[in-house]
Amino acid sequence: MADTDKPAAQGRHPARRTSSKSSKKIILSILGVLVAIPVILVVFILTFDWNRARPWINAKVSDAIDRPFAIRGNLKVEWERPAETMRPSERTWRDHIPWPHLIANDTHIGNPAGMPAQDTGSARQFSFSVNPFALLSRTINIPLLRFDGPRVDLLRTDETHNNWTFKRKEKESRWTLDLERVVLTDGVVHIKDAVTKADVTAHVRTLDRDPRYGVAWTLDGTYNGARVEGGGKAGAVLSLKQQSTPYPVQADMRSGKTRIAVEGTVTRPSKLAAIDLKLELAGPSMDQLYAFTGVVLPTTGPFTTSGRLTGTLGDEENGKRASRWVYDGFKGKVGSSDIGGRLEYATGQPRPKLSGNVRSQQLVFADLAPLIGADSNAAKKERNADVVQPSGKVLPVEEFKTARWNKLDADVRFSADRIVRDTAFPINKLSTHLKMDNAVLNLEPLEFGMAGGTVRSNIRLDGRGREGSKAIKAQAKVTARKIEIKKLFPKIEQLQASVGSISVDANLTAQGNSVASLLAGSNGELKTLISQGQVSKMMLEMMGLNVANIVITKLFGDKQVQLNCMASDFAVTNGIARTRYFVIDTKEALVNVAGAINLADEQMDLRIDPKTKGLRLISLRSPFYVRGPFSKPDVSVDKGVLAMKAGSAIALAAATPLAALIPLINTGPGEDSDCARLLADAREKPQAPPPGKTARK
Repeated sequence: MADTDKPAAQGRHPARRTSSKSSKKIILSILGVLVAIPVILVVFILTFDWNRARPWINAKVSDAIDRPFAIRGNLKVEWERPAETMRPSERTWRDHIPWPHLIANDTHIGNPAGMPAQDTGSARQFSFSVNPFALLSRTINIPLLRFDGPRVDLLRTDETHNNWTFKRKEKESRWTLDLERVVLTDGVVHIKDAVTKADVTAHVRTLDRDPRYGVAWTLDGTYNGARVEGGGKAGAVLSLKQQSTPYPVQADMRSGKTRIAVEGTVTRPSKLAAIDLKLELAGPSMDQLYAFTGVVLPTTGPFTTSGRLTGTLGDEENGKRASRWVYDGFKGKVGSSDIGGRLEYATGQPRPKLSGNVRSQQLVFADLAPLIGADSNAAKKERNADVVQPSGKVLPVEEFKTARWNKLDADVRFSADRIVRDTAFPINKLSTHLKMDNAVLNLEPLEFGMAGGTVRSNIRLDGRGREGSKAIKAQAKVTARKIEIKKLFPKIEQLQASVGSISVDANLTAQGNSVASLLAGSNGELKTLISQGQVSKMMLEMMGLNVANIVITKLFGDKQVQLNCMASDFAVTNGIARTRYFVIDTKEALVNVAGAINLADEQMDLRIDPKTKGLRLISLRSPFYVRGPFSKPDVSVDKGVLAMKAGSAIALAAATPLAALIPLINTGPGEDSDCARLLADAREKPQAPPPGKTARK
């Protein structure tokens, strides 16, 4: 039985061996196919004439981007390790793996339909690597996209038509584009924009040995009608994948005497969503930055600032992109004044908004003159002002730029710790809260200290929807309280024993487009009061009131004059200020002033009528007159047309150009009581204008 079973057992072994060999053959065949597929694919990629695929590629890309696309030169595919063309600091482990590298020569992208038939962009050579394994998951992974000799021509013909906006497909593609990095070499970028009136060309070149930057560029052309030039640098590789990798940028731009310089990083360059830059600004006037920044800033003298600019750009909504920019810790100078602080600019509806705090430790008062166009013609020329001040005209004629007021809302606080003036007026601690809302500018309040007292103003300038000579509706309320005469002129020893004070009230409305035109059409009232004090030729010289100096010298000679009181009340109608009463009471004389001041024609017609209290002034019983234009007034005894400088007449025997309230009279004993009765009589007996043609009726 044993012999019978043995052959049967032996007969089963050949079958097993045959089955095992078959399995091995199948496995080897499968492995062979798996190996052969990529080998065949590689051989196909390397041997296929890709130029035969150009028509198909051109058609598909043109359809996808809805504009002409063409590869006109040789098209080929090579195997390349990206690391071979990269700096060591920019490589990743994947850059050492060979990838199929597509190289297209003489590539062109045209303009969309409806625009001039020309290229939006072209490149001498356009190349990129493709990760073949990512194709299995329907992802086009491009580790590196390279442009050699590119030229980009960006064109905008109006607000809604440009060639850099690509049409989006409503149907989402099943394929995903994963672009990681972009490399640029020598090329040209040209921008022609009808909206900003820009025609600018930038030339880009590769830097070989710069440790931080990979490309540099120079720029020249025109922007908003002004010539611009400059240059800068940027990183060699723009990373779109690693959003935390800083992309370095540096630029220095000039337009005339205006300069903008930046240096820092962009940490999310694909969306420009995080910007951190050192920003330097300089120019003849801050308002000239509007053409470059779109931010409405005041007219100033020459300025320089330096600070940190950070910005974030949000997602696009309703065709607009929200952004927020902060200029923090900036310091600089405007004229001879220092400035510093923090400003924030945020886009939004219906208008962007500028907010923040600005502080000046030392403010030179003359540096405020350009704000109202009161600077010299030489300074105006330096900041490219549109007009110059006419010869013989005192009030500023330069118009406010109300056309820009509806471009921006604002909420900015400004303060100055110390104020420096050419004259001896002790002004300090200026502060204001500026608000702009829908082209309505409010300074509420504009406040500063003066000689122990306070001057407080509320000013409203409404620039909504009007142009020309009546572009602004203005309101101004001014009050001054407890201004001490002895502190007003601390350098005059004779005044230090004086106990007098000055008070002011003014309430005016007007319509115009400059300081001159607003005053020419003003309506309201102006009142002043000085209780006790002293007046002298020296004091008026320090105030710069030359006409008042002549009047005081004519009345009392070159000496100190004891003032019991001085009060004035002007009614202002259509730019003509007429005296309701204007009286000056001194120890030696009682002086009445009557007449009118024409703010439109800058002419004055005032009669000075002194009445002596002693024999020494017997010669002053006859009146005399102040007449002529503001720029060159005259004091005489002639009975013709009379005039003098507006501020000089009001401050004839006082120590201030301000106006005060009559109800604030200190009715103390002695001469103050007489002054109060005197003013009461003056109010009951209005004085008629002096002889002569005063102004328009």
